[in-house]
Amino acid sequence: MFSLFYGLWKYIFSKTEFHILILGIDKAGKTTFMEKLKSLFSNLEGIPPDRIVPTVGLNIGRVEVSNSKLVFWDLGGQPGLRSIWEKYYEEAHAVIYLIDATCPSRFEDSKSALEKILRHEDLQGAPFLILANKEDLSEAVSAEEVARYLDLKKLDERERVYMFEAVSAYNGMGIKESVEWLVEVMERSKRTEMLRVRAGGTPGPSA
Repeated sequence: MFSLFYGLWKYIFSKTEFHILILGIDKAGKTTFMEKLKSLFSNLEGIPPDRIVPTVGLNIGRVEVSNSKLVFWDLGGQPGLRSIWEKYYEEAHAVIYLIDATCPSRFEDSKSALEKILRHEDLQGAPFLILANKEDLSEAVSAEEVARYLDLKKLDERERVYMFEAVSAYNGMGIKESVEWLVEVMERSKRTEMLRVRAGGTPGPSA
């Protein structure tokens, strides 16, 4: 009986918790993305897309994937709110960055914001999941074109682990696979190891 309860206790409390930032300029679909995550990875239905309003400040979402607890910080993307992003960098295990593929006129703004995040020293070693969102819509620019515009080839994978993917926060296309990839790389990330040690935890294996 003891071993049964111990096994249950270990299962409940041994789950690793990861903090993930959801960033992108305003109207990229960040909150819709987070709400879709809830419906894909839990029994909770997210807020319907037509009821989502622009984020002013911070929304928090929690889901479990495999043996990991994920805490998502969805931060407002309006120009006046982007200055608060860096206050959350130091504690983040990874970043999800969304781009609205239906709005080429704002690609430059989105690219500039992404490059600023990538350069920030407080996010050193953090894995990035970069997503071309709204690819379910006919007016969306292809993911290949978005990737070329962002010039992602210049990212050195030895310095920055990242994945670029086409998704739809509306119908869920590509989201589950992308987040599962992120969990896998976070579990092996040196940044995860660094944050664990900083918090006073026991060092574990890392890549």
